[in-house]
Amino acid sequence: MPEQRLSDILREEGVEYVISLPCDRTKDLCTILERDFHYININREEDGVGVCAGLALAGRRAVLQMQSSGLGNSLNALMSLTKLYALPLPIIASWRGVYKEKIAAQIPFNSRIPAMLDAMGIPYTVVSGMPEIKEIRKGIRRAYENNEIHVILITPRFWEGGGALCTAEEFPSRARAMDLRYRRDFGEPTMIRADAITAIAGVLDDELAVVNLGVPCKEMYAARDRSENFYMLGSYTQATPIGLGLAIGQERDVVVLDGDGSLLGTAILPVVADENPENLTIIALDNGAFGSTGMQQTHAWLASDLELMAIGAGIEHTVKVSEEGDLVREFESRKKGLFFIHVLLSPGNTDASNIALTPEEIKRRFMGIL
Repeated sequence: MPEQRLSDILREEGVEYVISLPCDRTKDLCTILERDFHYININREEDGVGVCAGLALAGRRAVLQMQSSGLGNSLNALMSLTKLYALPLPIIASWRGVYKEKIAAQIPFNSRIPAMLDAMGIPYTVVSGMPEIKEIRKGIRRAYENNEIHVILITPRFWEGGGALCTAEEFPSRARAMDLRYRRDFGEPTMIRADAITAIAGVLDDELAVVNLGVPCKEMYAARDRSENFYMLGSYTQATPIGLGLAIGQERDVVVLDGDGSLLGTAILPVVADENPENLTIIALDNGAFGSTGMQQTHAWLASDLELMAIGAGIEHTVKVSEEGDLVREFESRKKGLFFIHVLLSPGNTDASNIALTPEEIKRRFMGIL
């Protein structure tokens, strides 16, 4: 059975985690992988790139499993995170649009994937049938031996002759009570982002910190550079996915310094709530603006409430602060468990200098303390 053979290969190669957004052609595979591994469902493929990056930084082995069309959604994260920091990432991609494809919308992008990967310099392997199954093992090994992305494109022909494993498995009862009494006042902020970052930097102990890309990284570097800081030099929206992977992959506390623009652009919060790691704190630095690109207003300024979004996603422990003293007090008094701190800020950047570290140096010293 091809599905079980593939699962066996992953296990034999030391894979512990499967991060997945399923494809109709791989529904039987997903049934097996969900049984055999720590299986994490995601809502956008690029979020899976971030989760896998966090797991790789923690020294764990993960595979990203998706439909090949998801490579288009993931390309920037793959290049500005995984490739930039030379992290290993094997991708099992169900290759649509090329073999007995009945859905016209699958053809325009998917049929051009090899040319796209060639242009990006991303290695890949095509697997068309069971006689080529050994190439899957080779692709996984290449990813980990070379610290690189390796895409394994598996055509639907590979699954022909497999068993029908995907059944209408009975879900647990959905019955539950949702009793929400929520009132928050949005007062005028008293801090800009750099004030909040400096306050948090001053009370960090041995927590691992993932810092959102752009000016926040530079402000954290200026406030308190530490080997425990993972500075993001690219990959918009991936701070919290990276933090989730790190929290799952090791036991130290993880603090994510994310932003309102980034959190509004991702679908990771329900995944975080479902995994519910006990060592993750997300600090949403909400200045209502895309701070690194010219202070364009985001929907968080007058419309959206990030704390309420976190609650709606399923995160139980949340708080909203606008004063430095409240921020420090809430951070230092947090108990073990998943925690979301929504920090209301005024727009504004400092003139902090660029980070004087290469991506390789950031990764090496960060992984060194783990």
